[in-house]
Amino acid sequence: MPSTELFNGSEKLRTEVMDMVDAIRQNHALEHATIALLMRRLEGKVRLIGRSGLTGFEIYGDIPTRVLEEVAPEALRRLQEGEEELAISPACGTNLVVAGLAVGAASMIAGRGRSGLGKFISLVEAAILAMLVAQPLGRLAQKHLTTRADLADVSTVRVTKRGAGKWARHRVEVVRE
Repeated sequence: MPSTELFNGSEKLRTEVMDMVDAIRQNHALEHATIALLMRRLEGKVRLIGRSGLTGFEIYGDIPTRVLEEVAPEALRRLQEGEEELAISPACGTNLVVAGLAVGAASMIAGRGRSGLGKFISLVEAAILAMLVAQPLGRLAQKHLTTRADLADVSTVRVTKRGAGKWARHRVEVVRE
């Protein structure tokens, strides 16, 4: 039988869950900052995918490990010194989720009570407007929901690599104090 602690609104459980969420948000911010600095260093000549988790993040792509080992600690330092804008990325998946939700909601509203060409035109107009609104909303969602630029408790960055070429995976691990 499962522990009743999971179901009784335990303050300890709530704190543990929120600590995990904060760790992932911090790692997401560090992932964005690291990728931003990598793209500058490599002059945008590389395709990357990032994915954050509880103990760090992964970057998929053909990048020199040595460069990542230099850039990740720099990204951490710059976030700790207050460069919060590095935590927000125009290429973040959060932007896609926000855009999808905005287009879906706008289309549901615009499509009600219409049919034929009028419905199609309303749907297209609603989708375009929703996409325009989604851009700043995506950045706000990153800033307030999916990233956390306060990395004061993060101290160490370690980089490991698996694979080679465009499918190489670099794991960037962090330690919290």
